[in-house]
Amino acid sequence: MKYVTPYGMNQIQKRINELLTERPSILKAISIAREMGDLSENAEYKSAKERQREIDNEVTHLKLRSSKVQVLDPDKIAKDKIRFGAVVEAQEVGFEEIVTYYLVGSDEVNYFEDGVTKISVESPIGKGFIGKSIGDIALVKAPKGERRFKILNIK
Repeated sequence: MKYVTPYGMNQIQKRINELLTERPSILKAISIAREMGDLSENAEYKSAKERQREIDNEVTHLKLRSSKVQVLDPDKIAKDKIRFGAVVEAQEVGFEEIVTYYLVGSDEVNYFEDGVTKISVESPIGKGFIGKSIGDIALVKAPKGERRFKILNIK
């Protein structure tokens, strides 16, 4: 089962609504372009039809994704170990910088927001962190080799 936070599900629904709001103007553009005559050389018609397909495909994809994920509220998940929805402060062994990761579902990853790097629980770092506690060393099997992180805090 794939998971998403309430915020993530809200963003998916918001995007669906944006697309569905845009769709009528695209249908109108198709209708106007159709009235111009020969469709074989009508750039406006082709462009509008392509945008309609993009919208329809994205809406279908988002509706399917939202039907196959379970919404989990991170505020209701214990913070004794790293789980989905945890905000983790960690320090890579051998480096001074402390990094903050927010473990979310793959549909929510947008990499960096409000000083926190959002990572998927399915990513190498996410997989390496899951189940760890404060003070543990997480072994991450990244594409460029193994990395080790000391877990400093879980929120």
